[in-house]
Amino acid sequence: MSRNNKNPLIQKIAKQAFTTFKGLKCSEHGDSKVFAEKQAKLISLVTALRANDLKIAPRENKATSGTSELEPPPVTYMHICETDVFSMGIFLLRTGASIPLHDHPGMNGMLKVLYGKVNVSCFDKLESGQTVGSALPRFETPPAPFQRASLRRSLLRSVTEYSENSGPCLLTPLRDNLHQIDTVDGPAAFLDILAPPYDPDDGRDCHYYKVLKTVADNQELQEEERGKEKEMWLLEIPQPEDFCCGGEPYPGPVVSV
Repeated sequence: MSRNNKNPLIQKIAKQAFTTFKGLKCSEHGDSKVFAEKQAKLISLVTALRANDLKIAPRENKATSGTSELEPPPVTYMHICETDVFSMGIFLLRTGASIPLHDHPGMNGMLKVLYGKVNVSCFDKLESGQTVGSALPRFETPPAPFQRASLRRSLLRSVTEYSENSGPCLLTPLRDNLHQIDTVDGPAAFLDILAPPYDPDDGRDCHYYKVLKTVADNQELQEEERGKEKEMWLLEIPQPEDFCCGGEPYPGPVVSV
């Protein structure tokens, strides 16, 4: 894979992302043959990407005792580029950091680990004619009556570990659209591509969720296998107070689309 200064790999990825997602209708959900061929080219380029292509490297957690320096946020974001078709940037997670369960309404995307390891838990929302509040399961911690409108039936599709040698984690408007990302044994960073970008004015705002455990969940816990699909209940919540995301400059090759 070419990594010359005139046409760096991240520039090729940006151009292919624009080509792949331009004009894609949400109703298609990425199922068309033409889209699949374009997406395969993008996946091939993204799979080859490494941290040194973007001039980033793992960092040790800084000790803050004895200094007046504020402790850095657990997660930071490096913006690379954004168009009306897609956005692209890098998330850097300190040791032990997590990005809480959140959604990507009406969006396709890719997550490619650049260094370290992460566990990605993927959920789908389930549509149902059931009226929330009737025939609810027994929750370990029952939601308050005013929270019942924020309950969502969902399917835990998988919990998968990704490293720099893995291909990208893919999401679509209907499949694996909700993610929780947890570091594994150290810091991690990943490239994030979303198409189209978040836009609250166009109905693409980020929502956060927490899993509500039921009595049945505990009874079945030992019978469940890692990665096995399972129906679960989610509660939509505000952004968790213990989660914050800072920003820092992107040091890699300039990208233009």
